[in-house]
Amino acid sequence: MVSQQVAQLERELKADLLVRTTRRVEPTEAGRLLHARCAAILREADSAVAELAQSSAEPMGLLRIAAPNDYGTCILAAVATAFSRRYPACRVDLVLADSKVDLIADQIDLSIRVGWLDDSTLQTRRIDSFRQLLIATPGLVKRVARPRELATLPFIANGALNEPLTWQFARGETEQENVQMSAALTINTTPAVLAAALAGGGLAVLPDFLIRDDLAAGRLVHILPSWTLPSGGIHAVYPAARFRAPKVTAFVAMLMEAHKRMTGPKRTR
Repeated sequence: MVSQQVAQLERELKADLLVRTTRRVEPTEAGRLLHARCAAILREADSAVAELAQSSAEPMGLLRIAAPNDYGTCILAAVATAFSRRYPACRVDLVLADSKVDLIADQIDLSIRVGWLDDSTLQTRRIDSFRQLLIATPGLVKRVARPRELATLPFIANGALNEPLTWQFARGETEQENVQMSAALTINTTPAVLAAALAGGGLAVLPDFLIRDDLAAGRLVHILPSWTLPSGGIHAVYPAARFRAPKVTAFVAMLMEAHKRMTGPKRTR
């Protein structure tokens, strides 16, 4: 019955929506475009129903959240657990990946993006900021006076970044040094870069929220603390819509509360 309905739709549209073989079925470009548009229409319909019930209903239903592996593991999983306890009628599905997801095609209600946002038609809200820190295990620390002396030291490159070996250090408003690191290891996920750094694989640049506990415990040390690397933002990103479901609003509020507890009131947004 589904095959017949799809075939009828293709005849009406005069376009192939699916590519069929004996083993699998894949959408064509026209099929993907139609699916994305129809998914957006259904989301708007769901939002309209939710808007009418917002005044009397607490968050409920399925909340799909996309985030990078490191942030999702370190921060988001705990917040999602607390959210599920506070709102038992709401189920949370975390989609953790270092590549960007298509919010419409993948039916994502909320995406957390860490770093620098590209120009987009999506709606965003800044949650917090983070610092990038050059770190290593205490046993690997050598006496380094300036960033340019780092080029010959073993470095763990994060393959998820666009330029994992080029780093711009700054001190004050006048001093800057660009350093081309030498990769001893290249790893494509941030948590694995951290694991390699803890194992003594070399220097690494990691976000402060991921290594806070390791720095406090002395398992890692901050190299060249008087020099800074570019900081980034943590943003909530939503599909464009006139109405935001209560489950999304409530989760973002809990996430911002969690960041306030971690960073204190002095962090500006």
